Amino acid sequence: MSIDQKTWKSLKIMGLTDYEATTYLALTSMINGTATEISMASKVPRSRIYEILKGMALKGFVEIERGRPLKYNVVPPAEVFHRNKQKIIEELEDAELELTSTYESKISQLPAPIWLIHGPEKIIKKEMEIITRAKLYINIRAGFMLEGEFELLKEKINQASRKGVKTRIMAAQHMFIDNKKIDMVSELKEINAEVRSHQMPFVKMIVRDGIEMMLIFSKFSGKEKKVIAQSAIGVWNQYPEIAQNYANVFDTAWENKMSKNTNKSIN
Repeated sequence: MSIDQKTWKSLKIMGLTDYEATTYLALTSMINGTATEISMASKVPRSRIYEILKGMALKGFVEIERGRPLKYNVVPPAEVFHRNKQKIIEELEDAELELTSTYESKISQLPAPIWLIHGPEKIIKKEMEIITRAKLYINIRAGFMLEGEFELLKEKINQASRKGVKTRIMAAQHMFIDNKKIDMVSELKEINAEVRSHQMPFVKMIVRDGIEMMLIFSKFSGKEKKVIAQSAIGVWNQYPEIAQNYANVFDTAWENKMSKNTNKSIN
């Protein structure tokens, strides 16, 4: 039976043995069958097929239909993949939290808690790390974004939201990436965060829990202020006093913005 290697690997990631994966592949073509029929179609030895089918039923890949002889019905791939995908994501998130906690406890012991980070890829990677470590809240002032950052931001913030982390974002009205005008608020609408449009300088800031933050600066070109991504520099800080100060400044700006919007609606 010819099968794409990615499909085979996916079945193995979901916990199937070689024989179980071969049997499931045969059953997706058969839909159902007796143990003898499945053994013949899959070329799995008949001496093993009952044990294999029983194991697959326990893992949720087949359903057993009582009768003489027993019949085995394949569980649809869409159902199998959806269930296992959620399980794998949950396991990865748990592992990420555990390892991040270890990493965070060790890195805070380093003697110099301020670093310069150069280049868009490394900056975005560090931003995502900071968001992952959040336990209470994330505050973001986004005067600009880097290419590819919106989707990663959405993924990490939505993940944080599932842990109960509250995110607030003040974003510039628009920016330019590769000569394309980007509506910042529209791009952020699918993120589980409170997002407000705000006039601000072309600087980005991320603060998490008042104990860690990063400021990001970049050069810009032309009247449209297009981001020169390769010039971007991040200042990553783990001094709680500094991070808390920036968190307080964010709170003040956020409340002032809300107050102005309230006054406008009343007038």
